[in-house]
Amino acid sequence: VQLQASGGGLVQAGGALRLSCVASGRAFSSYSNYGMAWFRQLPGREREFLAAANWAGGITYYADSVKGRFTISRDNAKNTVYLQMSSLKVEDTAEYYCAAASRKPGYTGTYSYARTYDYWGQGTQVTVSS
Repeated sequence: VQLQASGGGLVQAGGALRLSCVASGRAFSSYSNYGMAWFRQLPGREREFLAAANWAGGITYYADSVKGRFTISRDNAKNTVYLQMSSLKVEDTAEYYCAAASRKPGYTGTYSYARTYDYWGQGTQVTVSS
């Protein structure tokens, strides 16, 4: 079972990046049964929820800090979730993680909690320069 995140890098403030996260392994044979999300984390801080997409991707959720700037999408045929980030700010600098939650009741109330998620990717660093 693996979540492989990629797409991070160095970008100037105001720029854009697209992160990708590919799920592989037997547990993801039914990828559409997983809610997918992106979090970020700074050293010594808790993981911060950014965005989530439900099983089919038809319902998405965003943290206020990124609403209107970040867009989450998923391609269930490719077992991939994306995070399109635009109008990046210096304060968006962090390690970004994708996460997967197996389908369960109450997701609509718990999607923003890290403990909801069963699997995590390895992280990809995003650095925004001024």
